[in-house]
Amino acid sequence: EGFGVYKLTDQASMTTAIKSAYQTGYRLFDTAQLYENEALLGVALKELAVPRDNYFVTTKVAEQNQGYQTTIQSVKESLRRLQLDYVDLLLVHWPMQAHFFATWQALEDLQAQGLTKSIGVSNFGIVHLQLLATQAHQRPVVNQVERHPGLNQAALIKYHQAHGIVTQAWSPLARGKYLQDPV
Repeated sequence: EGFGVYKLTDQASMTTAIKSAYQTGYRLFDTAQLYENEALLGVALKELAVPRDNYFVTTKVAEQNQGYQTTIQSVKESLRRLQLDYVDLLLVHWPMQAHFFATWQALEDLQAQGLTKSIGVSNFGIVHLQLLATQAHQRPVVNQVERHPGLNQAALIKYHQAHGIVTQAWSPLARGKYLQDPV
């Protein structure tokens, strides 16, 4: 399980949240260019003062930064903001028709350069994954999708399992909707 920082927008809250999350056992921290808080997370991780290989960082390429060269530049900027030499997992945040293959090629090249250890996608459906497979040199290792009791994504999960793609849920409690559900 990971700790998402989607709604954290000030340094004090980010630092407190990351410290508490780390102390309770979280090691995966998930951010995105779109969240506009990568720099806050970078500071909070530095303040933890633990070795880099003690935690795992995921970030995602925003829609407006997709396309080959724009992706490369935006990821280098993300690394600067995060104060990291690499991220553990880099995702395409949403499938964009205009830059679909170019963005994935950029992720493959960023991985070859050592700027990310693994690459994947977020919010991709079966058709997106099938299309990507027609030109990609490698499959995504992860597809991060909305998944919770009201949206089980059974067909997508079956596809992932058949193709060696890890399913990672975002909003697994439907933004709190199911916290009061007795089931």
